[in-house]
Amino acid sequence: MVMASIESVTLDVADPEAANRFYTAAFGLDTQIRLRASEAPTTGFRGFTLALTVSQPATVNGLIGAALDAGATPLKPAAKSLWGYGGVVQAPDGTIWKVATSAKKDTGPATRQIDEVVLLLGVADVAASRRFYVERGLAVAKSFGRMYVEFAAGSSPVKLALYRRRALAKDLGVAPDGTGSHRLMIGGDAGPFTDPDGFAWAAASLAPTP
Repeated sequence: MVMASIESVTLDVADPEAANRFYTAAFGLDTQIRLRASEAPTTGFRGFTLALTVSQPATVNGLIGAALDAGATPLKPAAKSLWGYGGVVQAPDGTIWKVATSAKKDTGPATRQIDEVVLLLGVADVAASRRFYVERGLAVAKSFGRMYVEFAAGSSPVKLALYRRRALAKDLGVAPDGTGSHRLMIGGDAGPFTDPDGFAWAAASLAPTP
């Protein structure tokens, strides 16, 4: 059996051209993230974040600085923590991004290299959502009880992980309440379906093209 995985992530944005300029300037993302025009109503926390894992603090600072220069709003300034170093920004289209490293010290000059893109979904019941995704062919790579689950990415450009919604909101520095559209479409070989928290997957062949 072929392991199911994410093949694309599509963000619903009001202005795809402006969003594309932002993501290219801020993070150098021009292939990993797709964009489509949408005015779907949404308020507050959309229930997910996209996390960029990099090699060292200097790279975190560089990417967050580029995002702020391109028009992002700071949510959490980059700082050291028990697990490493990271910060959180909100893109002009409303998507929340976390940039982080497990390294505490720099080992060289800053780069713009992104080692991993992780789609972190905030869910009501991690155990139930884990079962839901395992039944659809995703393989668990890491699991911390009812708090956090990470799935194997395989050859996918984006890794999927689950975190309790309230804990995720707290980690991002935002209130956990939100209504309306997630403004997110996940494309993969496990779809089409909608998960227990309302996140929609499309069959990869039907996902919007860049």
